[in-house]
Order: sequence, then C-alpha cells, then structure tokens
Amino acid sequence: MRSTVPLPLTLFAVLVYLFLMGPLVIVIGAALSDTSYLTFPPQGLTLRWFEKIFEMAAFRRTIVTSIQIAFLATAIALVIGIPAAYALNRFRIQLPGWLSTIFVLPVLVPEIVLGFALLRSVATSWELPIFATLLIGHTLIVLPYCVRVVSASLASFDFSVEEAAISLGSPPLKTFFTVVLPNIKAGVIAAFILAFITSINDVSVSLFLTGPGVSTLPIQILAHVEQFFDPVIASVSVLLMLLTVAVMAVVERTLGLTFLAK
Repeated sequence: MRSTVPLPLTLFAVLVYLFLMGPLVIVIGAALSDTSYLTFPPQGLTLRWFEKIFEMAAFRRTIVTSIQIAFLATAIALVIGIPAAYALNRFRIQLPGWLSTIFVLPVLVPEIVLGFALLRSVATSWELPIFATLLIGHTLIVLPYCVRVVSASLASFDFSVEEAAISLGSPPLKTFFTVVLPNIKAGVIAAFILAFITSINDVSVSLFLTGPGVSTLPIQILAHVEQFFDPVIASVSVLLMLLTVAVMAVVERTLGLTFLAK
C-alpha cells in the first residue's frame, strides 16, 4: 500500500528549504544585478561584478592568501590531530581524562579572546611575520575539529585488527599507515573539509592577526563594506560558496559522499 506524506509535514519541509536556500538565492541574485548598489530582485543580469573582483589587486591577493593559509593550516592540524586522536582512543585507559580537553580549548575560548591573546603573545612578543602568525592562529582554531572528527572515526575502529597485524610481524608505524589509516580515511577527509571551510571563513581571529600587505578574504570583505555598497561583496560571497561546493565535489569524485556517511 502506497503511503502519502501528510500535507502539514510537506508544507513544513518546504518552509525549511526556503529558510535555508532563501539567503543563498538573494546573494546570488544581488551578485548578478546590473545596478551599482546591492539590490534584490536583480535589475538586469550581468557578470561584470565577478570580473571586477579579479581586477582589484586587494581581492586577488587576499583570495590567494586565504587559500594558502586554509590548506596549510588544515594540513598542519591533520598532522598533529591524527596522531593525537589515535593516542586518545588507542590508550584511553592509560592517558588521563583531562588530556582530551586540551584539544578542544580553542573552541571553548571565544575567538576574539584567542585572537587578542595570539596578537599579544605571538605577533608582538615573538615578532613573527604576519603570514606565520595567521598560520598559527588558523591551525589552532581548526585543530579541535580535526581531533574530534578523527576521534569519532577511531571510536568505531577495532584495534584488535592492528594488534593482530603487529603480532604477525608488521612494524607499528607500517601497521598504522596500512591498517589503521585506510579504515579512518572517511573521517580524515571529513575533518579536512570541515577544517578548510572553517579556516577560509574565519573572521574573529584573522581580524587581530592581519597587517599591512597580508590579509585574508573575509577581512578584505569587511574593509570593502566600510567604503562601498556595491554587488562586489555579493559576488565574492558567491565565489566562496562555489569554492566550498568545489571542495565537496572533489571529495565526491575521489571518494564518494556516501562513503563518508558510513
């Protein structure tokens, strides 16, 4: 017998989709508007605001900087986070319980406080270059996501398989890369996606750590909004959405999102 979905439930689902997709439609429409100011619905359609993004040196520079920092910070966080998550799950009985809390402190501390602390301790005291300071800050804010996501993947892993491989003569390090890591590949990729998106969209920490000649795309957007009210901002937002979709598409093509959901 074929079941039908109740009308109130259908209407509620439609309202939820409108609530989620409505802002995206408004931003895309404003980015395509042919007016010199932000407006919706768009009055005429044009792509000149997307062209203007790449004509402005500040946006070109900050886009490259944001992508570089996001990739490097995510890679460093994974190099630190995967062994940390492995240790926390593999030796959870021997290790003290408070140790796992250390890796979530950057999430518990407000980002404004974290950014100000990094400004005083890293940027001012250590006198590091701005790019290096930004890299340290972004690594700190994405590290908890890497540790938690990989830990969730390791929680369902049977470590007796690793012990069996070691008992058969496989070196521990080789066992980790050939037995453990392939089984948590979905968690590692999910951690990469979450960390990359978090880094490239960060504002609070980057606001304290940027300086002359080195800035990130979200900070450049804020600086542009202070002086202009044109659709360039909406166009940049659309590019950020497309970048996020592109990262998801690469995962879908290489591994498959259905595998990540397992």
